[in-house]
Amino acid sequence: MYNICCMPIRRTHAWIVAGTALLLLCAAGFVSLSMGIVPLSLGDTLQALFWPHESAPQPAAVIWSIRLPRIVIAMIVGAALATVGAVMQAILRNPLAEPGITGVSAGAAVGAVAGITLGLGGSAQWAIPVAAFAGAAAVALVLQLVLQTRKDLNSATIILVGVSLSALAGALINVLIANAPDDALVRSAMFWLAGDLELRDWGHVLMATPPIVVGIAYFLTRIRALDALALGEQVAATSGVHVHRERFTLLLIASLVTGAAVAVSGIISFVGLVVPHAVRLLVGASHAKLLPLSALGGALFMVLADTIARTAFGSVVVQTGVVAALVGAPIFLFLLLRKQHS
Repeated sequence: MYNICCMPIRRTHAWIVAGTALLLLCAAGFVSLSMGIVPLSLGDTLQALFWPHESAPQPAAVIWSIRLPRIVIAMIVGAALATVGAVMQAILRNPLAEPGITGVSAGAAVGAVAGITLGLGGSAQWAIPVAAFAGAAAVALVLQLVLQTRKDLNSATIILVGVSLSALAGALINVLIANAPDDALVRSAMFWLAGDLELRDWGHVLMATPPIVVGIAYFLTRIRALDALALGEQVAATSGVHVHRERFTLLLIASLVTGAAVAVSGIISFVGLVVPHAVRLLVGASHAKLLPLSALGGALFMVLADTIARTAFGSVVVQTGVVAALVGAPIFLFLLLRKQHS
């Protein structure tokens, strides 16, 4: 049961948390720019970032062509997943809900794996992200058709529908991988499924940013409805919220935002679960604070996870999604155990 009852948080406290998160995000992004196979000094990083034409060619190329687009992707994907996680937890009234719970991430995985095993990765730069988004959109459409057909579905049933769609997607992924014509394609598919930001460029930023920004902006306009839905359907209805319409629209937008994020990052787990829960403990359950701070926290989480993934393990290849899971899985287990004993 989702519980919105929290101690009141002073506005100044929320602003302090937001300011601290923003400073940490800027610092983490700058540190990430300077770290990698080609380490850069503070001065070289500053000059390449703000005065690239006056910088040496190599630092400027490393910053603007390789590291900066990857960091921007990490920020927007983290913000998207964490914000959608907060929205899902309100809609489904479950603090353990996360973006992939509706099966949209699994649908994106089917699209991406199909594109990879069919050899589309070498034909066009955006082929795999577009295929992933198409898979996510297909699952979102199925989910919306179910909701339109059965308007009496409760939150638990919606979760079960998502579990069923994820299981179906998992079966399709296994068939595609088992019949891949080349072992290299299987390796590429498994690498994508683990979630990584390798070789991301400004084209990927351009593809993912508009739907994510528009989706988050829409969520910010529905703060009152989210607060009411988190208290339960009856309370929301008596507050003047059209429960079915709001849930339908919010789930659709959340699915599309998730699809846009997963299309350029692969499957990244636990960001949408851990970050909103941590933010809720800091500032309370009001979505006026929860949504923007979750976006900041998700961006920070992803930048840190990606920086660790590409710098902390030497020659060992570790994907961003693996680092996110290594951090998020123990926290998820703690939440489950605490929920059972509450």
